[in-house]
Amino acid sequence: MPESSPELASNALEVSVTELSAKLKRTVEDTFGHVRVRGEISGYRGPHSSGHSYFSLKDDRARLEAVIWRGQASRLKHLPEEGLEVIASGKLTTYAGSSKYQIVIDNLEPAGAGALMALLEERRRKLAAEGLFDDNRKQLLPFLPRVIGVVTSPTGAVIRDILHRISDRFPVHVLVWPVRVQGETSGREVANGIDRLNALAPDGPIPRPDLIIVARGGGSLEDLWGFNDEALVRAAAASHIPLISAVGHETDWTLIDHAADWRAPTPTAAAERAVPVKADLEATLADLGARLRAAVSRLGERRRNELRAAARGLRSPDQLLAMPRRQFDEAAGRLERGLERNVQLARSRFDRAAAKMSPTRLRDQSRILRERFSPVAQRHGRVLPLLLRQKRDGLLQTSQRLRIEPLHQRLQRAASGLATTSGQVDARFADTLARRRERLGALSGLLKSLSYTGVLERGYAVVRNADGVPVKSVAGFVAGDGLSIEMLDGRLDASVQGSARGAGEAPQVAVLPKVSRKSPARTSKTSQNKAPEGQGDLF
Repeated sequence: MPESSPELASNALEVSVTELSAKLKRTVEDTFGHVRVRGEISGYRGPHSSGHSYFSLKDDRARLEAVIWRGQASRLKHLPEEGLEVIASGKLTTYAGSSKYQIVIDNLEPAGAGALMALLEERRRKLAAEGLFDDNRKQLLPFLPRVIGVVTSPTGAVIRDILHRISDRFPVHVLVWPVRVQGETSGREVANGIDRLNALAPDGPIPRPDLIIVARGGGSLEDLWGFNDEALVRAAAASHIPLISAVGHETDWTLIDHAADWRAPTPTAAAERAVPVKADLEATLADLGARLRAAVSRLGERRRNELRAAARGLRSPDQLLAMPRRQFDEAAGRLERGLERNVQLARSRFDRAAAKMSPTRLRDQSRILRERFSPVAQRHGRVLPLLLRQKRDGLLQTSQRLRIEPLHQRLQRAASGLATTSGQVDARFADTLARRRERLGALSGLLKSLSYTGVLERGYAVVRNADGVPVKSVAGFVAGDGLSIEMLDGRLDASVQGSARGAGEAPQVAVLPKVSRKSPARTSKTSQNKAPEGQGDLF
């Protein structure tokens, strides 16, 4: 073909990009106008901050961008949902800013769940039934890992965000295992990376990580489909190293999120969860160190104060021995005085005993006892020989009658025993008489101490009525009643002048001139020999 000449090229009308986009827009809108499209919603993130909603309608071969304006969204009966298959009605138009065509939806009708969502739900139920998502098999994340393995694309913004966040918080060794995070082979590559990191030897040339992060940026369901791979989910569940899933944004959920030990909403959040803030740890350690030093200082000061207080509370040896020394001195003084007192008391008792045992006193007592017991001895002296003579005469007569010499000897022995018994009877009688006399003297002293005459000696008097009965109260007396008032040295006769008055008031008493006095000698004899009322004879 002949080449076009410059003249022909110059005849074409020149248009701007804006004009061309406008012509295309008019052509698409005029040609298609209002359409109804069936497809699965993908990439729906909810309404934008402006209130508009942006997402895609797709099937197994193509994708159509869609938008719902804010005013139209409030009038829809069914709001869009991720993975929902719908029938969308609206106008087909273009977007000049990115050279895309899109449908502006006026109405949405649900047409059933999409194929991908149905497959995803079926796989999720299968793996959950095997227990791969159970919480009791999830591992605890290390607080401060020394090595962190990151399975992600080495060229994307995700790895830069993770490295930057770890470096800012707590710089540790990061081992990156490069994989493709989108496409048909992405799932197998990520699963292989997890297995290879677990297979590293702890002391090998490549350090074995203490924590694994599987990370990828946000995207549509198709973009993240590799992280729903069954082999990847099984590799994550079988990992002996704790694993963090950081796939997509906060609203994106994949099957690896259920199998991981911890799910991070974003890759940056995974880096923040992996390591603490070094500055915060240093501040905490500094604060704990300061508190520990202050506590040790306070404890030492408290112990020193307690030691000083205990030292002040302890007494010196002189103070400790002062009281025992004083008690010893006082005991020594009391012992000396007690010995002297005991010697004096013993000497006094000895003197009294010596006075009682003087020859004169013994002769007097012997004379008194002889005078008292001589009548008894005389009676016994008269009676015993007579009895002995009678017994002897009787025995002799019996002996003469029986004419048995041994019986005579027995009688002699009986007579000898009778004489011995007579002496014992005399001694027993004398002893009994002495004990009774001593008891009589003791009872006489007790009688004197208990007799009311001792009360009379202290200035009291005994008042008796006309019958001679002692009275205790003024009640019952009337004028003219006779009284007898007994004092220590005599008795007064009196009469009542008036009757008893109120409580605490006594009747008037007139003393008659008749007075009978007691003889001192007779009183003394009475007080010594008179027994108290109701006391019988002692013998």
